[in-house]
Amino acid sequence: MMSALRAGGMPLLVDGIREADANNPKGYFEYERVKKLPVGDTEWLKSAEGKALKIISALLEYLPDANQYRVIFMERDIDEILKSQKRMLARSGTKKDDAVSDEDMRRYFQAHLEEVHSLLEARDWLKVTYVSYNDILRNPVREFQRVAKFLEGRVEPALMTAVVDPTLYREKINGDR
Repeated sequence: MMSALRAGGMPLLVDGIREADANNPKGYFEYERVKKLPVGDTEWLKSAEGKALKIISALLEYLPDANQYRVIFMERDIDEILKSQKRMLARSGTKKDDAVSDEDMRRYFQAHLEEVHSLLEARDWLKVTYVSYNDILRNPVREFQRVAKFLEGRVEPALMTAVVDPTLYREKINGDR
């Protein structure tokens, strides 16, 4: 999504510290200070105004109500996420002996998502749209038109579709293409 937003004309707040690799060959589009939201480091959010910023779901609760935010919440099949995470760990050579079972991780992640969805609905300073990774692959024009509408026309959907790369959809579950 970050690559598509950039292609569509949206400025990004990224620092380039985490470089592209085999897991994410197009890059990570991260900003390191996001990780400091839980300790109250939020002053920098002023510099994010009008820009896209990647924040993992576990940190959304730390966005202060002093600002208004538009959240594009990316969704993906939980089993695909688990498969992707395992593949990333394998590529990095990281293997955990005390690894949590897929079933336990699936339950934990589902509960986490339900909690985050409730939180997002309860906070009136957060406007949210949910976008399925799989729907982008199936119909990028439709999905990016929805995103453009949500962002009040600040991105060009036709330019966004050009960056969709189905070859990066490597952890398929349930016969998705």
